[in-house]
This record gives sequence, structure tokens and C-alpha cells, in this order.
Amino acid sequence: MSNVAGLPPWIVLDPLIQSWLIEDIGRGDRTTQGLLAGKASSIKAVWVAKAPGVVAGLPLASRVFQLLDTKVSFVAIAREGQWCEVGEQIATIEGTLDSLLTGERLALNLAMRLSGITTLTREYARKIADLPARLVDTRKTTPGLRIMEKYASQLGGAVNHRMGLDDAVMIKDNHIVVAGGIGEAITLIRSNMPYPLTIEVETESLEQVEEALQHGADIIMLDNMPPELMILAVKEIRDRNSKIKIEASGNITLDNIRAVALTGVDYISTSALITQSKWLDLSMRILR
Repeated sequence: MSNVAGLPPWIVLDPLIQSWLIEDIGRGDRTTQGLLAGKASSIKAVWVAKAPGVVAGLPLASRVFQLLDTKVSFVAIAREGQWCEVGEQIATIEGTLDSLLTGERLALNLAMRLSGITTLTREYARKIADLPARLVDTRKTTPGLRIMEKYASQLGGAVNHRMGLDDAVMIKDNHIVVAGGIGEAITLIRSNMPYPLTIEVETESLEQVEEALQHGADIIMLDNMPPELMILAVKEIRDRNSKIKIEASGNITLDNIRAVALTGVDYISTSALITQSKWLDLSMRILR
């Protein structure tokens, strides 16, 4: 499974990384400062996988050390998105002991978090790799980490859904209640939204699918529908307008994602890629 994934430029990411370094460092690393007593000592270290999985976030880890000390050398041995086994070396680092120990925790935290997401996403993506349906992430992300978490899911084989509320119009159940119906919501929003945003509508029944079709939705989400109902909804949508994209969502698991994909939907979105992923255990070991 391969997918093109790219991080935003450092001008976007650096303020985040710097704020996390400030949070962790505070008034200084008391342990390392006490150990060194002002002495500069250059050392080498390696990063090692303590659990099997897909490695992600190495560019971010390198940037953590660079922001602390431009003389630190962080060399990735594993490729970004590569599967690694227990005990496999994934990077080497060389620099002052102060820089390496000060940046160690933040760098590892970021890589472990993103590696866990990429590992689980790849597992989901492989379940439907031979089918046309594409796996999609959601906005259920950790505040402050969305850009990076969505990068990790994309690296694992998913397609990014909207990054924020301004990316697209997505009419969900609460919007429908407030507006008084799907038709009313689409009409009101279309008269106020900027060009060229698309309109996606969340539906839970064939009646709502029909209403979304009548009012020209660009994307129709089939939310929490059983596969047998999805099949009927997909046929109705395809017969009426083959250009409309169809997304399935709600309680998607590794056990049922293939059955959902076989209904003929274009996209399958799930928050599980991010909310149910486990951190991949990595560690830094200083070489004597």
C-alpha cells in the first residue's frame, strides 16, 4: 500500500513544535543540566523499534532536534512509511548530550503517535485495497495535532476528508434539525456559501437520500446504514445522477469495512484510524 503524503511547510509547523518544546523544557532540563554542569559532550544515539509497525513522523523528529541545535545530525535509516520489526534501528542521531536528551521526549512522542496512526490506517486500507472504494479520515483529531495526524493517515493509505470547517459544506443531523429539513438546509446554505465549495449531506434513510437528490447535493453520506440498505441507496443515487459521490460512514470496523466497500460506495470514512490507534513503541538508546 502506498500513498503520496506530505507535511505542510516548516513555517506552519515550527510554531507548533516550538510551543511543545517550551511546554516540556520550561526553565530548563534540571536533570541534564545537573549532570553536565556546563560541560558540552558530543554523543551518538540510535532510535529502535520496540514493537512492529509502520514508522512515521521522522521528519518531525529531526526538526525537533534542529530547532534545539542546528548542529544535531538526525539520519533516518527507515523510510517514512516503512514497516519495521522489533529491534530494528530506524534512525541515528549525533549531537551534544544536552540537545539529544532535551528533545528526546517530544521527538519520540510525535513519531510514536503518528506511527501508530499510520500502522492502523494501513491495516484498514489493505482490507479494501482491491476495491474501488477509498478510505477516508475525519475531523476527530487531537487539538493541535490535526495537520500531523491527517498526514499520518494519508501516509497509511487514507484520503484526507476536510481539514477544517471552511474546506467544504457538510450538512449533518443537527444542521438538518435546525433548518427544518435537508432541502431547507441545502437551499439556505447554497445561497450564502462561496464558490467553489461542494455540498455534502448526511443521510440515514432512503427518504433522506431522495431529498438530498432532489436538492442537488454534490456528495451524499450514508450514515450508519446496514449494507443491505446501502446497496439500495447506492443504486438509487447511481440511477439518478452518476456524478454524485457516495460516502459511507458510522461504526466502520476492520470486520465490516470490506462489506461496506462491496456496496459500491466511493468513499468510506472512519474516525477509528486516529481515535483507535495505539502509539508505536520507539526508544532512543545512547551508544557508549
